Amino acid sequence: MAPSATPPNGARTRYFKKSCRHFQPHDLRLIYQFIKQEEPHFAVRLLCNTLEVSKSSYYQYRAGITFQPSIAQQQMSSNVQEVFWENRRRYGSRRVQKALQEQGIEVGRHQVRRLMQMQNWRAIQPRSFVPRTTDSSHGLRACPNLLLEMGQPVRPDQAWVSDITYLPLVGGSWAYLASWLDLFSRRIVGWCVDLNMEESLIIRAFDQAIMLRRPQPGLIAHSDQGGQYFGKTFRARLDKWKCRQSMAEKENPYQNAHAESLWSRLKVELLEEGCFENLQDAHDELFNYIEGYYNIRRIHSSLGYLSPINFEKQYYRANFTHNSQSQVSG
Repeated sequence: MAPSATPPNGARTRYFKKSCRHFQPHDLRLIYQFIKQEEPHFAVRLLCNTLEVSKSSYYQYRAGITFQPSIAQQQMSSNVQEVFWENRRRYGSRRVQKALQEQGIEVGRHQVRRLMQMQNWRAIQPRSFVPRTTDSSHGLRACPNLLLEMGQPVRPDQAWVSDITYLPLVGGSWAYLASWLDLFSRRIVGWCVDLNMEESLIIRAFDQAIMLRRPQPGLIAHSDQGGQYFGKTFRARLDKWKCRQSMAEKENPYQNAHAESLWSRLKVELLEEGCFENLQDAHDELFNYIEGYYNIRRIHSSLGYLSPINFEKQYYRANFTHNSQSQVSG
């Protein structure tokens, strides 16, 4: 059978998961015909569950009851399709609904979910978060976890979190990605990818973040207890910019869960269990994803369904308005 659904306008992902639903036709009639053909051999419930279609809808089809969508319903389905594939299967029904509302299209989540189910459009999902064990056998004394006493950040550049992850390359080799994430807005403010995971990797990512943000003294720079974060050159950078270093406890890797969950989401949305051709390919794809999608377009439920940059803009608009009114009233 043909693939389940082909993205419009050439949008595509680089690798497809080996799952039954990705090889199903998006025309439900063809699926129903297959179920009818296999009824003598398998139970209808088993066939419908396996192919992820409604049993009642199948029985309606078999009884000759057909559904003809109206022009408005066809247009809404087209709108949902455009958002779904524009975001390369990264959005489920909730985020698709929010994206449509941002465009001025009023639609309920139930309708979006039903339209997506009818076309068998399912958002790709990350694996369950499993903390990666950091090599902290260096015997160096760790910094305290300052995030515990800070609580939730209330402004940008109050706390950044960092981590390093592995990216597979063709041929079995690896690239390494380091990033700094603003804990307030979830914006990736600095990142670097290379063929090694030396101290210079986190420094280059940190320098990029510093040049972009120019934070005030007191910024918390949080990480796990990886050896790179104990480096003399890196700590000199922290001192220069008057940053306060913070580290997750060795026996509690969930204290760096924000950085770990970023890797989980990035890998599933960008790689889909595939790999990059080489370092340049990894850099180019990461640039497009981070700077062209994640920071400016990808909405987060924890940010009120705003992108990181729009969340920061909302903060600065509110802060600027508040300050202006205070000055006028004063």
